[in-house]
Amino acid sequence: MADFGKVDRSFFDEHIFPRLGADRDDVRLGPTHGVDFGLLDVDGTAIAIATDPVSVLPGLGFKRAGRFALDFVLADVAVSGLAPSHLAVSFTLPPSLSEASFATLWGSMHAEAADLGVSIVTGHTARYADCSFPWVGGATALGVGDFGDVIRPDGARVGDDVLVTKGPAVEATGLLTTLFPAVIELDESTLETAQERLDEATCVRDAMTAAAAGGVHAMHDATECGLFGAFVEMADGSAVRFDLSTDGIPIRPGVRETCEALGIDPWTTTTGGTLVLSVDPDHTGDVVAALESEGTPVGVAGTVESGSGVVVDGEAISHPDVDPSWAAYAELARAAGEE
Repeated sequence: MADFGKVDRSFFDEHIFPRLGADRDDVRLGPTHGVDFGLLDVDGTAIAIATDPVSVLPGLGFKRAGRFALDFVLADVAVSGLAPSHLAVSFTLPPSLSEASFATLWGSMHAEAADLGVSIVTGHTARYADCSFPWVGGATALGVGDFGDVIRPDGARVGDDVLVTKGPAVEATGLLTTLFPAVIELDESTLETAQERLDEATCVRDAMTAAAAGGVHAMHDATECGLFGAFVEMADGSAVRFDLSTDGIPIRPGVRETCEALGIDPWTTTTGGTLVLSVDPDHTGDVVAALESEGTPVGVAGTVESGSGVVVDGEAISHPDVDPSWAAYAELARAAGEE
């Protein structure tokens, strides 16, 4: 089990997967390492369900932090192809949080949920001693729809094209440069460009756009351990091989410079907001056109082949297991505190 971030596959397989409570016939897809959502069958209706921590970063301002937190919770359901529809939220807030700040935070989350058609149906809100930002609760999102519309995470098929939106390290670039601008060695223009990436660190609308275009067989949001982690998780889950080239993957302005300044690998660094899609080649043009019409950069990274594993630029890669942005965040926080 890593000191920071999600547990690895070996920990999951040893400690979590063998102990999943009761077996129920209505569970169509249960917990799987690297898979974003579970799937229930309730009288023939598909319900995608996902749970995540609520991460609120006051340094973003509570209005922006609320939208950022909500979009990350909803993303794991959106990649199912079903639009997020219902949400339960539990807040375990620090005593220092004022009512005015919470009102701003909650108002932002409400506005984003309303815009996305998501109803908040239950929750829990309280202050508790020893709670602190950014981890101030948890949330469960649901998407309700037809099984024919579900895009399974293990659905990549031999012959598919592999598409990537936005590219590597979008989230890490935007988040770290916004939170710690004074301690990252970038010129002012590059810093401002890098900070703009934070507004791209959401994929809910992109997932819905891609699903509506048709032909998407699998979809995954590349969060912890970045694109290399997402590639391995998708290929392993579908029992196929990905043959990819970084030349086909967009890289957003400011990403290279920020990752170089921080000494982190962009390809293994969290990039929430980036989607990896396995798409029927007959529909690749439709998906690309739909995403680009919404202003989302997207590229064809490669193809799905028979076999196993992931090859990038001619070299086999493995799952990174540990995301370098965690150590970078800790170091930047220490540096900011010292100054």
